[in-house]
Amino acid sequence: MWMVPTGMTSHVHAFDAREGGSFRISLTYDAPTGTGKTTARTDTYHSRFVKLVTNEQVVGVVEFETTDPALRGEMTIKISLADADGGTDVLAMHDWLPRGLPTADNEVGWRSALAKLAALVEAG
Repeated sequence: MWMVPTGMTSHVHAFDAREGGSFRISLTYDAPTGTGKTTARTDTYHSRFVKLVTNEQVVGVVEFETTDPALRGEMTIKISLADADGGTDVLAMHDWLPRGLPTADNEVGWRSALAKLAALVEAG
């Protein structure tokens, strides 16, 4: 799975890829010093697909499974695809982040994930 930041491993518990469908994923830090949002080393979150437009857009509402009020709340994530010269432009945007999730950490995670996607696509 490309949407996993470097230094983490994913486990997909459920995945129903359709509008109105949902998924649930756990990301576990590879290093024992990683600090998770759900358990000591794991971030578990669930999401529902709000909008799916083939080859154009994925919109989902995501929420961490946590007891920490600073990390609670729904985040809307929109991934848009557009034709580009010789490829596809990918734009990933968050409409909201919980106050306990530093913007810089979120950006590092997304940059890592998008770099994995680029490597996967470019490898064919």
